[in-house]
Amino acid sequence: MLFYLIIFVVTAVDQITKVWIRSILKVGESMPFYKDLISFTHYQNSGAAGSSLQGSARYLGILAVVIIAVILYYRKKGSIQGFFKECGAAFFVGGAIGNGIERLLFGKVTDFIVFRSGHGVMNLADLAINLGVVFFVVDMFLSYRHKLLPKGEKIPIK
Repeated sequence: MLFYLIIFVVTAVDQITKVWIRSILKVGESMPFYKDLISFTHYQNSGAAGSSLQGSARYLGILAVVIIAVILYYRKKGSIQGFFKECGAAFFVGGAIGNGIERLLFGKVTDFIVFRSGHGVMNLADLAINLGVVFFVVDMFLSYRHKLLPKGEKIPIK
């Protein structure tokens, strides 16, 4: 149930924030958000991360559908189990749906979050995908750590 709740919340919040940004800012317009650490700049990206593959949004949208289907298949098959894998997959799927909707409907994705570092413009779907990867990495680390322990010994939780 948590799996589907995460997907729903990520997709809904992502779509709502994109509609909001499109309604208050013209493409290229900016506004500060949080103490000069984050600002919002409306950008339309017809490609992938880092503005690569410009003009390929529809193909990337189809790829997102395929990736979502594969994740759902492996989850149903039982290959994605455990809190961290489930959460990671859910954030990944929610983010892929959020960006996939725009790619397939509009041929571009609304990006708007700019961190002070100035390295790219993102949206909430992008952040959810990154968070999903973090959950998978944590799961891999814990699984590896568990394999290193002698048989029967439990991982100490502090």
